[in-house]
Amino acid sequence: MSVRKLKPTTPGQRFRVVNRYDAITTDKPEKSLLVPNKRSGGRNSQGKMTMRYIGGGHKKKYRIIDFKRNKTGIPAEVKSIEYDPNRTAFIALLNYQDGEKAYIIAPNGLQVGQTVVSGDDVATEIGNAMPLGKIPLGTIISCVELRPGQGAVMARSAGTFAQLMARDGKFASIKLPSGETRLVLTTCMATIGVVSNSDHQLLVSGKAGRTRWLGRRPRVRPVVMNPVDHPMGGGEGKSSGGHPRSRNGVPAKGYRTRSKTKASNKYIVERRKK
Repeated sequence: MSVRKLKPTTPGQRFRVVNRYDAITTDKPEKSLLVPNKRSGGRNSQGKMTMRYIGGGHKKKYRIIDFKRNKTGIPAEVKSIEYDPNRTAFIALLNYQDGEKAYIIAPNGLQVGQTVVSGDDVATEIGNAMPLGKIPLGTIISCVELRPGQGAVMARSAGTFAQLMARDGKFASIKLPSGETRLVLTTCMATIGVVSNSDHQLLVSGKAGRTRWLGRRPRVRPVVMNPVDHPMGGGEGKSSGGHPRSRNGVPAKGYRTRSKTKASNKYIVERRKK
């Protein structure tokens, strides 16, 4: 993976940094795994705007991703590494020996022609999925389940990974990308390796229009709003706006909103760093 800085032929290209997409092997997705993805434009069923700053953007189709990896013991060949417009990571098309096809989140270093498999007694190799109870301690993992059979919910975006730190009884201790250390049941599945497209954080869009293509409309700063619209609005000229807070008056930037009585608090060994 590598990035490329464009020459300043136009104002929009001047600071633009693009992905070379070296890892991508095809631009044709698997038709049987595509479904329509309708845009709401931030409107509800009555046509009223309920979410701000959403609208426009390029048409996309959703790729059905296998987050559960529950076809245990059946080897699959990696047919292609593809771009997915719905996520920052790349995806890999698998051809199982029984004829089924599926997309998975592609780990870094996964190659076309490689064989991957999921199950209890499989090798600790990139792309293989196995329960946390069977993975050696210290292994770098991604696409981690939070509850058995739920499907991967953690460490799924480009370049992210978690690390298996320890095991005690039926729980495994995992250091998450945020820095939080958390207990997860050893029966939960995880994929070996770091998520692909780790250069995603280096990209620079170059112009505002590129954000519009992604379906995001311009965002208005609270400080420039009127008092009726936001707690930080109002004032004459460039007044600061007081303490940072949300539209509903909840303080931001350091104020903890997680419930102290939340049931899953007991599974958090160490909170993420501020």
